[in-house]
Amino acid sequence: MKYLLTLCLLFSFSKPVSADDFAWQKLIELTDETSGIGARPAGSDKEKETAVWIKKQWQLLGYTVNGFPFEFSLKGQKLTSENLSITIKGQSDKILVIGAHYDSTGEKQGSLGTTDNGSGVAAILDLANRLKAQKLAVTVRLVAFGAEEFGLQGSKAYVGQQQESLKHVVGMINLDTIIGGDKLYVHSAHETPYKCKAVSKPNYNSSTKLRDELLSISKDLFAENSHQLHPAFQGYPQGQTGSWSDHALFACNGIPIAYLEATNFAIDGHSGNDGYSQTTHKDAWNCLKQDGLTACDRDTEKKWGMIWHTEFDRLDKLTVMFKDRLKLQLTQNIDVLEAFIRQPNNYL
Repeated sequence: MKYLLTLCLLFSFSKPVSADDFAWQKLIELTDETSGIGARPAGSDKEKETAVWIKKQWQLLGYTVNGFPFEFSLKGQKLTSENLSITIKGQSDKILVIGAHYDSTGEKQGSLGTTDNGSGVAAILDLANRLKAQKLAVTVRLVAFGAEEFGLQGSKAYVGQQQESLKHVVGMINLDTIIGGDKLYVHSAHETPYKCKAVSKPNYNSSTKLRDELLSISKDLFAENSHQLHPAFQGYPQGQTGSWSDHALFACNGIPIAYLEATNFAIDGHSGNDGYSQTTHKDAWNCLKQDGLTACDRDTEKKWGMIWHTEFDRLDKLTVMFKDRLKLQLTQNIDVLEAFIRQPNNYL
């Protein structure tokens, strides 16, 4: 079944690739283990192969790619990774950073990192394709972070290496797991400062202006299917997120952030309505009780509606479960980002 699905997916791209298909094709090339790269653990040869692949994709679009290697330690072992970036010059020297990590985790459980975070990588590649012929008011920097899954190593290294250029950064949008979940969300940094231990002189910023503008654009474009703010839950006011992804280092450096994510905060998961349960699809549960959207038996439930880091985070299973939803979500996220970039006066 897996190989038949792969052949069908690849056959669909034997014709010229349209703008709407570009990101989807890159997602296949990156995360399908038969025709592409597959799992990409931080510091592994597969992660290095992915870095080479991302460079090539941007170079084929005519961009100069900057690489920033770094070292990190994992379980006493020294490993290497690399951050990659391109800059799309606008009329202003003010910089909007849009970033996504390209490593993955959960390979022992069968994950190939399709949603987490092949989706984010596909989005920044498609943005590069869409923006290359446009006149932009603001300078856009697209960043692919390495080694996020083990302590945000890539973004830690990036902000440490780029302190001078960060002075010109007016905002950072983090793309992490932007497809797969039942609903699309946009978050801002938590109003309570993160523990910014990796930053020598933290200057925390919890502004909601990027989040609110992205939300407004999404509502204009997609109405009832737009991105939304998660409801308040224990420890987290409405629409605010924690420090578990690459946006955190930018917030700690005084930069407004927004974070796009696909999940489902309506689910009463293993730890409550915290967004770690992403879907109500029956395959992702041993037994889901529709009344209250929780496990039929909280003591025996094993799956908990989770996609990331599990056997479900791979195209051969996701496309069977969700059909066209993944592609539609991917396109929607990119459409919103492109519209956001093209009207910067509302957030600069």
